[in-house]
Amino acid sequence: MGTLESTVEAINGPINGLVWGWPTVSLIAVTGIVLMLGLRFMPLQRLSYGIRMLLQQDAESGEGEITPFQALMTSLSATIGTGNIAGVAGAIAVGGPGAVFWMWVIAVFGIATKYAEAVLAVHYRETDDNGDHVGGPMYYIKNGLGSRWGWMAGLFALFGMLAGFGIGNGVQAFEVSSALSLIGVPKLVTGVVLAALVFAVVIGGIRRIAQAASAIVPLMSVLYIGGCLLVLLLNITAVPQAFATIFSNAFSGEAAVGGALGQVILMGFKRGIFSNEAGLGSAPIAHAAARTDDPVRQGTVAMLGTFIDTLVICTMTALVIITTQAHLLTTAAGDRLSGADLSIAAFNTGLNGSGIVVTAGLVIFAFTTILGWSFYGERCTTYLFGEAAVLPFRLVWVAVVVIGAVAGDRGVIWSVADTLNGLMALPNLVALLLLSGTVFRLSKEHRFER
Repeated sequence: MGTLESTVEAINGPINGLVWGWPTVSLIAVTGIVLMLGLRFMPLQRLSYGIRMLLQQDAESGEGEITPFQALMTSLSATIGTGNIAGVAGAIAVGGPGAVFWMWVIAVFGIATKYAEAVLAVHYRETDDNGDHVGGPMYYIKNGLGSRWGWMAGLFALFGMLAGFGIGNGVQAFEVSSALSLIGVPKLVTGVVLAALVFAVVIGGIRRIAQAASAIVPLMSVLYIGGCLLVLLLNITAVPQAFATIFSNAFSGEAAVGGALGQVILMGFKRGIFSNEAGLGSAPIAHAAARTDDPVRQGTVAMLGTFIDTLVICTMTALVIITTQAHLLTTAAGDRLSGADLSIAAFNTGLNGSGIVVTAGLVIFAFTTILGWSFYGERCTTYLFGEAAVLPFRLVWVAVVVIGAVAGDRGVIWSVADTLNGLMALPNLVALLLLSGTVFRLSKEHRFER
């Protein structure tokens, strides 16, 4: 590890240990449990309703810049990324197969969290000087909790702006360049090409980002899931044992590193949160722009994101890794494989040559994640500095794509991204708990269509 990486890790390590220790992880879990219990498990019962509302998006009326479907795709474009491929692999590499179980647990309660975030985002959104609808945690903190909480709204916007450069940009670019370097593509070339493509889209704002996400995300998701299913069908006899391993390791504490049950749970929770972002406060920024006049209806659409992201796509990746036993493979130096390298090895083990599915999925998902998070970061930046900051933010955003692609150490980059995620989540989680009564009231008053 170079001097710069060592310095960054020395500074970030203690902060990460504090931010992502059990207090924060527990707060995320408790928030999801409180919301799910307060809603009387309605989010789980209304998943089919959310799907119907998503499919009826052309008939949706109300103010907003993008359709509910485009809002979900923009949200998914930001959440379906390296977390679904490299993140799941990292969780298994460090926490063992049992970490997948805890990813599922945090995702189930995360469905309620994502629902509440979108409800509040639409309910408390504003119209900016350009006539666009803006919302998210900074706005529901300010408008829902009052001016005396303005400092917390500002903190969320600051952390959200900074977190975007980690979870939504640097990590994505790094994993793409690392994967493509395995097939001989120089990292600088990857960074420059990726940056050019990102610039071409983000310069057009939310409408162009939503259009790109709506075209790319559904197609790539289906293709990736199809690739996973093909590998699993070829190894179908190993699937029952994979599930058995996940459940047994979840409570045995047989982590790949460390061997402690706490490590298994912590890695599952952290990577689950990194994957679906429930509780971070990112997705409601996109849903606030939806063309709707019903916060609850948009909330039911939003919560589908967590289900699709973690309970479907992450599960597919995990099963491919465990059924092929790729998590037991080691490098020439004797180290366990991790990140995208592990996912690629798993596919190639299950079906020779199929690792290209992971590489393609990683590139496309990372690209759309960078697009989605550019919108989140831009909204946080304009909240802090006004509309004049939009163009400078976009230019810096594109530059960081190149920097992330060519610089850094995987462990350091993921660790810094985790830290920024945790700092971003804290004010949002406090706001969700304080405003939970509003979520419960709006949900109770809503008349669900049969």
